[in-house]
Amino acid sequence: MVLEHGDLTDKDEGGNESLSNGAEKPRRDLHDDAPQILHLRRTDVHTIQTRQNDPGWRESYARWRQSFSQRFAKWDIAPDLAKDIGSARWLRGLGTLIALSVLALLCWPDFAPVEAAPAMRIDERARDEFRSQMIMPLALGADSGRHMGATRFVSPLNDAPERPSLEFVATLARGDSFARMLQRAGIGREESAHLANMIDKAMPLSEIEPGTQVDIVLGRRPAKDAPRPVDSLSFRARFDLKLAVERRDGRLQLAPHHIRVDDTPLRIRGTVGSSLYRSARAAGAPPRAIQQYLRQLGTELNVQRDIKSSDEFDLMLDYKRAATGEVEPGDLLYASVIRNGKPVKQMMRWGKDDRFFEASGVGAQQNGLMAPVPGRITSNYGMRRHPILGYKRMHAGMDFKATYGQPIYAASDGKVVYAGRHGGHGNYVKLNHGNGLATGYAHMSKIAVRSGSYVKRGQVIGYVGSTGLSTGPHLHYEMYRNGQTINPASVKFVTRAQLAGSELSAFRAELANLQSIPAGAALASLPPDTTMQGGPEREIDRVEQPKKID
Repeated sequence: MVLEHGDLTDKDEGGNESLSNGAEKPRRDLHDDAPQILHLRRTDVHTIQTRQNDPGWRESYARWRQSFSQRFAKWDIAPDLAKDIGSARWLRGLGTLIALSVLALLCWPDFAPVEAAPAMRIDERARDEFRSQMIMPLALGADSGRHMGATRFVSPLNDAPERPSLEFVATLARGDSFARMLQRAGIGREESAHLANMIDKAMPLSEIEPGTQVDIVLGRRPAKDAPRPVDSLSFRARFDLKLAVERRDGRLQLAPHHIRVDDTPLRIRGTVGSSLYRSARAAGAPPRAIQQYLRQLGTELNVQRDIKSSDEFDLMLDYKRAATGEVEPGDLLYASVIRNGKPVKQMMRWGKDDRFFEASGVGAQQNGLMAPVPGRITSNYGMRRHPILGYKRMHAGMDFKATYGQPIYAASDGKVVYAGRHGGHGNYVKLNHGNGLATGYAHMSKIAVRSGSYVKRGQVIGYVGSTGLSTGPHLHYEMYRNGQTINPASVKFVTRAQLAGSELSAFRAELANLQSIPAGAALASLPPDTTMQGGPEREIDRVEQPKKID
């Protein structure tokens, strides 16, 4: 029995095929199908051999990559640059490195900001409408406001009319002259010089403080190429003086206005409490006056130890009030500490040197040297092993522990004889205090005084640093007597002065006058000056008042 694709067939003894259903099928000779069967078998064998000889694309890519890698390795373009430096192989590797670096720089990404897409489509008409409502035109000096943006219905004018007058404020800068400030404001050169000469006759121009604001009104220009003339000009020349210039009958005329000023000193009293500084600030004392009060009392008392919380502070400072409402606080005039209703210490400023004296007429006493920095002493005067050089040598001063940038104070009044770089001292300042005594301050990070200037006790002359031969931020403090270094701990400064005769009588009279001023008397309301009630002084206040209709 032979099985073929299709229906099952049976063969009888004669070779005839019979179907499974009993019907006979005509006999077919096998030799007739032999060529076809042989052709099919050869085709199948060829297909099998082709599949065996033609691998997949993955195997082909793997063989190609391996072959290329072997060829690329023979080129040796990336050798180890730490070996055979200078050889041809090393130069070939260097060229590879340079080429790859250039390629990396060429492929450097761009970090430019990416603009976001607008939420809506904006055409030129909508853009112009938005521009008219933005604040940007104010910065560009262009139009502002909804109805100011130029549209396609607006045509430019050949000759736009000018404003009849311009009102603005000019500020006198530091180091600038009054005439040059007027010229920058748009006033002509001749008229600026004329105004400067006119004002200089009323008061010296050098006394006008920088930052003074001048209200200027310019009129209509006589010609297109001519500067605008000045219609009026006014400014606060001094605390008690206002100058105004007006054009009358074609000529500029100066009109000074003297302002009434009350100079009653401001007296502030209160209980010390837990903090003298906070109590004084709560009572209304300015910070500068409190600092002067504490500094002056510190020359006579130990503020933290000798002043109790139940004591009262009493201070007076120079205070000026103008009839126009401005106030100008000044320096400390009187300092006192009261205990149980009696003054423990009373001091008043007196004399051309603005020096403080006690109520008895004795000048303020300064016992000992003022510490240049509020830190402990880390190294004293004498022989020691230098921390940098490593051998023993003379340490000609004291080292104070301090943080970087901490202020350094003058130990006493004196003249700056040297300020600058000084070898191992780094940034160095030397003060001459008279009578052969001098002090030196080394390793500063910054110097705050100049050679030839005079300083007072407690004035900042520099800041702590670590310049020169220094292992860290600190202050090296030296003292000299007749040019030779001495131990700073062995010297004490005592400054005393005694008033006598008529000067002592005048001093006591002034002290009694100050003590008679009640606390807060300078804060009483001052009657307004009727001569200064003309109109607003600032441009922002110049709002046109509505006219009354009869």
